[in-house]
Amino acid sequence: MVIRHALLALLSEGPKHGFQLAQEFAAGTGDMWPLNTGQVYTTLQRLERDGLVESDSAEVRTQNSYLITETGRAELENWLRLPPDTTHPPRDELVIKVLVALRLPGVDAAELTQVYRRHVVEAMQEYTRLKEDAPEDDIGLLLVADAEIYRLDSIVRWLDAAEGRIRRLPPVGERPATTPRQPHRARIGAIR
Repeated sequence: MVIRHALLALLSEGPKHGFQLAQEFAAGTGDMWPLNTGQVYTTLQRLERDGLVESDSAEVRTQNSYLITETGRAELENWLRLPPDTTHPPRDELVIKVLVALRLPGVDAAELTQVYRRHVVEAMQEYTRLKEDAPEDDIGLLLVADAEIYRLDSIVRWLDAAEGRIRRLPPVGERPATTPRQPHRARIGAIR
């Protein structure tokens, strides 16, 4: 959904073709998040199907220019005002790896958290260097780098907390079996 709305935002500046949209999106993020041009055209076709954009030709060709419709402007405005969905935590690969490691005999899950932590800290250092070398007016690059540094910092904090919990656990063979429980979605949905 993010790409869809980012393209609508770029089209709100005026008519553009797909390749131009891909270039402007990448440039707007400091070239940190490039888009595949094919993905852009597929998204534009869906946006046109949904009545959110129009092309300058009845024929579907990649060199068509697209412009946002009034319905597209309303969709974009609604999306911008909608807070992120925090009711369902995403399935994070790192969290799943740690959970799987906890169940495997002979695997030191606490040690794995340290391996992951080192990798994440190195990535944070790379983003910090990138920011230091970036021109002050490259706001897209600076904001994306900041977002990544803060995201990675939260991962480091989670890994630290996870390691602490894991180190307090008894060894794998001595742990009680886990029992199925009711989903916590109702309780999580109440957190706001």
